[in-house]
Amino acid sequence: MTSRSLCTGAVLKQGKAPDMAEVRNRLREIVGASTNWSDHQEAMAERVTLLSKLAKSQNDLPAKRMEDSYLEVHLPLGSEPQLREKYLTFHNTVRFGRILEDLDSLAVLISYSHTYNPAVKRSPLSIVTALVDKIDMRQHIVYPDCDIKFTGHVTWVGKTSIEAKMHMSQYCDGAYAPVLDATFVMVARDPENKRAAFVNPLKPVGPEEEKLFQEGEANKSRRVELSTASLLKVAPTDEERKIVHNLFLNTLDPKTVSFRSRVLPPNSVWMEDAKLKGLEICHPQERNIFNRIFGGFLMRKAYELGWANACSYGGYRPSLVAVDDILFQKPVEIGSLLLLSSQVCYTQGKHIQVRVHSEVFDPLTQQHNTTNVFHFTFMSDRDVPNVIPKTYGESMLYLDGKRHFNQTVEC
Repeated sequence: MTSRSLCTGAVLKQGKAPDMAEVRNRLREIVGASTNWSDHQEAMAERVTLLSKLAKSQNDLPAKRMEDSYLEVHLPLGSEPQLREKYLTFHNTVRFGRILEDLDSLAVLISYSHTYNPAVKRSPLSIVTALVDKIDMRQHIVYPDCDIKFTGHVTWVGKTSIEAKMHMSQYCDGAYAPVLDATFVMVARDPENKRAAFVNPLKPVGPEEEKLFQEGEANKSRRVELSTASLLKVAPTDEERKIVHNLFLNTLDPKTVSFRSRVLPPNSVWMEDAKLKGLEICHPQERNIFNRIFGGFLMRKAYELGWANACSYGGYRPSLVAVDDILFQKPVEIGSLLLLSSQVCYTQGKHIQVRVHSEVFDPLTQQHNTTNVFHFTFMSDRDVPNVIPKTYGESMLYLDGKRHFNQTVEC
């Protein structure tokens, strides 16, 4: 596919690919957002006038091809030392939380590229991240002094949703080597971000694109199936019930005949002792183009808390294996108190499955509302202790973590 300029349809000049700063600037132009906080609020209020430009049905919109949304974006860590500081860790690696922010911005721009209408100066659509379906690491070391390249395009479209696949590679030894593959699901809303809005249909061209589109259909069916089988809705399977009961039996005190007397097995940690929590005050600096807290910022904070928990649990600096099923349930408003809770919920050998739950707390009403759930799979340098649930609720977390881990292994 040919790399195109940011939502204009004009082919990029040879050797000149946009960087992440240009991606974010272009997103602000598309929706009419401002870098100034007070101006930004006014610009968002003006978006109500764009309601009349929304399509009444998907049939009113022209079909697009995958190449229409293809983008290539560079992150020049090797050639721009001042940019490197933003991405550098103390251990001389790349902060993966920053990569999550970049992937989120790129997925939004790819979606706007798919829905681009040259006759409209500002897009009436509010496109936001609904789900990070999967991020698979193809190598665990990302170098802080080598250039990075992102590529991606739309691979599947529903009536109001878009699947974007992205790939990240890094320039080493004279060639770009793959680092990760990511699949994001985006949703289109009206200018006020209140109701669903239609997006352009997608027309696959050739067997390769048809295969990608069918994979998108399969991904949708898999998500529906997993949601239906959620442990928050239905009981565990017979096999899972046996797992939970065996865990219970292995922790009974052999010296007593009591269901309440529990003993921690060797090389094990109670799940209640494998937690790490954090709090963020959501300032305007972290807002997205729609005056809410940037989803990439939420992912970065959740990842860093999850990584710290895995590091503390395993006793070594872990490497990321996969990010799975990050669900954005509710937007986070500016000024919110964001509570993050990280839990090691499953372990196997060197692997640590971590679940991070985020919620906003309103100090005036004392209410808590879940906004996101994050799932991360890490790998330590050595075998880690077994995490053991004690209560029924913890057992459900254990089974849910096992399910996510098995999906990662199967892929």
